[in-house]
Amino acid sequence: MRLLSCLTHIQPQAEHTIAERIATRAIVLRDEQILLLYTRRYNDYSLPGGGVDDGETLQGALVRELAEETGAQHISVLAEFGMVDEYRPWHRNNIDVMFMRSYCYLCQVDGELGTPQLEDYEHANGMQVQWVNIFDAIAHNKAVIASESDSTGLSIVRETLLLETIAAECLTDCTA
Repeated sequence: MRLLSCLTHIQPQAEHTIAERIATRAIVLRDEQILLLYTRRYNDYSLPGGGVDDGETLQGALVRELAEETGAQHISVLAEFGMVDEYRPWHRNNIDVMFMRSYCYLCQVDGELGTPQLEDYEHANGMQVQWVNIFDAIAHNKAVIASESDSTGLSIVRETLLLETIAAECLTDCTA
């Protein structure tokens, strides 16, 4: 899978303890509408997805996360899109840096969305599934980044980069 970007929020040093997290992200388009998660706590839009559990395949994790977070029931994985690597500061479990690789796939969702099965922290953060115009989502996330709010998370940088790449490459070529 092609590498879209490597984001370095912290430069790893020799003395740093580094952990690795593998994640998947789903890209679901309907014309200029994209299926996203809006998170009230961070005031941002992100692609559905999450971590790969032990023993799970990338596509298995992708389908599970997409179903859990959006309520989608009829999911088809269409194609690989690309991956993003990140080095993020991490201050838990004696870990200094989290290396995260997000594998992104183009997907199709048929029918209506069901009820999402969100985790407690996702409920607490005010996460909601929405179909959003991709250009509106990009503009919104860019405005949040520009505001430099204390509540702005690191993920918004990755998500905005992905949305811009999707808009540039997929609105004529990738839609299912």
